Amino acid sequence: MDARINEGYVITDSIQIGETEFVLGKLDNKIPMYVTWACKGGDNYYWGHYFSDPLDAKKDLLDRAGEELEYQKIRQGRSDKEPKETERER
Repeated sequence: MDARINEGYVITDSIQIGETEFVLGKLDNKIPMYVTWACKGGDNYYWGHYFSDPLDAKKDLLDRAGEELEYQKIRQGRSDKEPKETERER
């Protein structure tokens, strides 16, 4: 499989939530070296967040995907604020 590249950044990680994919890209020999983008359709990258630290970039990738997951759950009428079946008092 060919490497995915956007703006010179090699996409190293991705998380798909609904119709939106969140990706992490790495660019060697240039600062900022890391970026996270939202992506639709596999090639429409937008809302880039740029980082020099790989762990900050990874955390941002996870945070962005988590925020989208929460948004999708709210749209479906579900939320973590309500107890799950297995967590309810008996």
